Amino acid sequence: MQYNNNTSRKRNTPRPAPAKAPARANGSKGRQSSNASKGSNSKTYERRSSGSGRYFSDKQYNKRKSPAKAPKTEDDGLIRLNKFVANSGVCSRREADKYIEAGLITVNGKVVTELGTKVSPTDDIRFSGERLKGEKKVYIVMNKPKNFVTTTSDPHAEKTVMDLISTELCKERVFPVGRLDKATTGVLMFTNDGALAEKLTHPAYRVRKIYYVTLDKNLKKTDFDAVLEGITLDDGPIAADALSYVNGVQSEVGIEIHSGRNRIVRRIFEHLGYKVKKLDRVYFAGLTKKNLRRGQWRFLSEEELNHMMMGAFE
Repeated sequence: MQYNNNTSRKRNTPRPAPAKAPARANGSKGRQSSNASKGSNSKTYERRSSGSGRYFSDKQYNKRKSPAKAPKTEDDGLIRLNKFVANSGVCSRREADKYIEAGLITVNGKVVTELGTKVSPTDDIRFSGERLKGEKKVYIVMNKPKNFVTTTSDPHAEKTVMDLISTELCKERVFPVGRLDKATTGVLMFTNDGALAEKLTHPAYRVRKIYYVTLDKNLKKTDFDAVLEGITLDDGPIAADALSYVNGVQSEVGIEIHSGRNRIVRRIFEHLGYKVKKLDRVYFAGLTKKNLRRGQWRFLSEEELNHMMMGAFE
């Protein structure tokens, strides 16, 4: 059976009325499309309006409520230790909690393992013996190449994404937001802003991601529909938000998904009997890899940063 070049479908699971989304900077409404590139070979992906589905949402999967607002700074100037560590550019707040529990953080010479501990910005706070201090916030987007591990350090990895960032151009310590596996290429963000990193990786915020997938064989119509309707993996149910063939080639698809579960795109297609030959993330939280060759990176523009700070992750 032949399919049109623009064959594209969204998930048809009934949805409740979506919550009011943040205003978009470009004033667009309704359905839009995002293009990874322009020209006759452009890859176009249909987008849907936001809102949680009746089934298969990350919110239902994790059985979590939306995160509470971050506590305000007390009048005495004390802040939570995990926030101080995250603001120093070491990691996100969630990762900071793990470091605290592991006894890697000291305050004024004493190991602190109690979560929720508050400290003063003037305290001597150290991570693995190195004193932490506030740093200028930095935001970077990279076109990740293949065979690089997404981690700040890995003694068993030959190459990590941190090797690609020049310490002369970026003197601040940054960390990758989320992960792309070793074989996956495409848009990857770095920052030392722990609060923003938390939002971009938490499932409650439903950060939009688009991947270009090359399969080892044509994606059958029944499997195409199954990806949209939802399948059940070992760690629970999952469904794509939108799916389309790319330029009518049935072994190449664009998939939009909000889930941040580990290797989720590969596992969806492997579950249905396909091998993913190539996986490229072309869109993440409003960022693309436009004008970036593999391995290149740049600082975010002021406009891009403003969109993120307003929560316009779509």
